[in-house]
Amino acid sequence: MSGSSGWRSAAYKQAAFGRKSEKTDADQFDLALEDLETAMAVIHAEDEADAPVGNKITKPRAINRGSLPKHLPRVEEVIEPESLICACGGCLHCIGEDVCEQLYVVPVQFRVIVTRRPRYACRACTDGVVQAPAPARLIQAGLPTEATVAHVLVSKYAAHLPLYRQAQIIGR
Repeated sequence: MSGSSGWRSAAYKQAAFGRKSEKTDADQFDLALEDLETAMAVIHAEDEADAPVGNKITKPRAINRGSLPKHLPRVEEVIEPESLICACGGCLHCIGEDVCEQLYVVPVQFRVIVTRRPRYACRACTDGVVQAPAPARLIQAGLPTEATVAHVLVSKYAAHLPLYRQAQIIGR
């Protein structure tokens, strides 16, 4: 019995996963390729017929890259000509302008925030010294601000930048 079950499983595997009896004729694909080549030749012939004979005049291609997001802050720079007086002596008037926007990246800037809290005392009496309370800090008596801690955490967990690499970057 064990011999016949092995034969049945092999036959089953052959029927399920073996080559199929569906075979295609090699000439079947040639017809589709001939039609495609004919259509491409017709299109190329039309393009050559439309093109002017001699020098081709090509218009510069207009590129539409869209616009930059409106929420980004913009720094406007106006570049004026050297003189607004025409060669004939008349004044030049603005009739339009070309506007170009470019995306500019400001690298991380480290700044030191200096907080001064002056102490005041009265010379006429001895009531003591008056001073404004110190602002609350994220880390008591620590150097980093909330923005610095947020930057380190985002760099570590969102950008997968290890702390030793962040220290090297800050050191540069």
